[in-house]
Amino acid sequence: MRFYDGQHKFYCGVDLHTKRMYLCVLDYEGNKRLHRNVRAKPHDFLSAIEGFRDDLVVGAECMFTWYWLADLCLDESIKFLLGHALYMKAIHGGKKKDDKLDSEKIARLMRGGTFPLSYVYPREMRATRDLLRRRTFLMRRRSELLAHVQLVNQQYNLDPFEKMLQYACNRDVLDCFEQAGARQSVEADLQMIGHYDQLLKQLESNLLRQAKRHDPQACFLLQTIPGVGKLLSLVLLYEIHTIDRFPTVGDFLSYARLVTPKQISDGKVTGHGGAKIGNPHLKWAFSETALMMLRYSEEARQFLERKQKKHGKGRAMTMLARKIARTVYQMWKRKEVFDAVKFFAS
Repeated sequence: MRFYDGQHKFYCGVDLHTKRMYLCVLDYEGNKRLHRNVRAKPHDFLSAIEGFRDDLVVGAECMFTWYWLADLCLDESIKFLLGHALYMKAIHGGKKKDDKLDSEKIARLMRGGTFPLSYVYPREMRATRDLLRRRTFLMRRRSELLAHVQLVNQQYNLDPFEKMLQYACNRDVLDCFEQAGARQSVEADLQMIGHYDQLLKQLESNLLRQAKRHDPQACFLLQTIPGVGKLLSLVLLYEIHTIDRFPTVGDFLSYARLVTPKQISDGKVTGHGGAKIGNPHLKWAFSETALMMLRYSEEARQFLERKQKKHGKGRAMTMLARKIARTVYQMWKRKEVFDAVKFFAS
């Protein structure tokens, strides 16, 4: 975890919400110079901090409305910090909690050098990353509908479908259901699946077009990994953004939720934690990459079989995903394509 320890003349803690924001400005001695609730509008924010713009740092907890405040501070040449929500225990603990107290705690964390930093994703790539995440959400809803069609077929103990329903040409299955209610239920699912197909096709076309403007070299490097196609490489690219964010490969694996930190007290392991700290989208991407690699690489299947004998299938899959993540880190750092000989050398 990285903490911000920069020294400034003024520290502005912001407890941000959709309509209101509570501001607390401290000077370098810790004295409160401003403590006010204002509207969450650029003009109101700039008017409130007008007298403290000289060497000011602004900090806010990471929540879904931080985009506009980060962009405003960038345009106004104001230092902006984004706080990691799961690490800011000082805000959530205590006998009393409200917006006024939270804003002061944020300011004091910055002044004391204990403000936990989260990554401020760049403005020019932010919308594309969010669109990729939305595509993943829609793809999962489509998968749920496909699974429900299979479930209805099993409920009535019918013969399994001969072909895969994920392809539109194989969905002529309504005649299999004699009951009118079951047929209508399946028909509704199939119509929604067809709508999702059209929507996802359009989204994917737009995503591929937008990605060409950002980092085509990184996309090319990622696509040299067996099983990584255009869209999966885009997910990896936009969730990572730049590998320079991570000083070590361990930091990268931790961010991708591919390590299990131990909780130790008095030299004894008391448990494991931190399962929700990290990027869930990146964890999914590496898990999906491992599955796709098994489909296209015989060496990957042999690797999984060796590890599975000793650790079990679940642990072996995690080890493969972790190995892929380490390789991605080194490939991106060195600007090298995937080398299967090095990957499976051990």
